[in-house]
Amino acid sequence: MKKIVIINGHTHKSSFCFALSSAYKKGAVNSGAAIKEIVISDLEFNPNLTFGYQKRMELEPDLLKAWEAIQWADHLVWIHPVWWGGLPAITKGFIDRLFLPGMAFKYRENSLWWDQLLKGKTAHIITTLDQPGWYYRLMYGRPSVNQLRKSTLKFCGIKPVKVSYVGIIKTSDEKQRAQWLKKIQKAGQRQK
Repeated sequence: MKKIVIINGHTHKSSFCFALSSAYKKGAVNSGAAIKEIVISDLEFNPNLTFGYQKRMELEPDLLKAWEAIQWADHLVWIHPVWWGGLPAITKGFIDRLFLPGMAFKYRENSLWWDQLLKGKTAHIITTLDQPGWYYRLMYGRPSVNQLRKSTLKFCGIKPVKVSYVGIIKTSDEKQRAQWLKKIQKAGQRQK
C-alpha cells in the first residue's frame, strides 16, 4: 500500500486548490493508498527561519507532526497556487522551517557535496495558475516549480517529481473545473 501525504499550500479553504486536494485524495483512497493531509495554513508555527542556519529553532508541535507525516510517506503531493510567480509565503515558510540540514539533507564536512536524506520518496506538484502553463514555463521560467522541484525536493533526494499545471483559473467555468478535478482524481488513482 502506497503512503501518500497531500500538502496543501493555499491559505483559503474555498480555493480551487482545496477542491483539487479532495479530488486527488478521493482517487488515491479508491486505489487503496493510505493518506495523510497537511494543510499548511492550519498549522501554528513561525514561518520565519529567524536565525538562518546559524542556530536551530525548536520545531513547534504542528511542524513535528508534519515532519513525521513526511517521513512516513512514500509520495508527497504538493498543491499550491502560483502567486507573483512563486509559492505562497506560508508554503515557503513551511519549507524553510522543516527541510533543514540534518533532517532533509546533510552537508558533508569540508565538501561542496551533501547527502540526500529523503531518498526513495517521489512527489507530484499540482499548481494553479492564472495563465496557461506553457506561458508560465516560456515567459517566466516557472520559478515556483524550479524552487520546489529542483532546489528543494530533488536537492533532498525526492525523485521523480511530476508537475501538473491547472489553469487559467480566473477565466475557467464549471465545466472546465470539473474536467481538471477528474484529471487530478485519475492522477490520485494512479498514485502519481
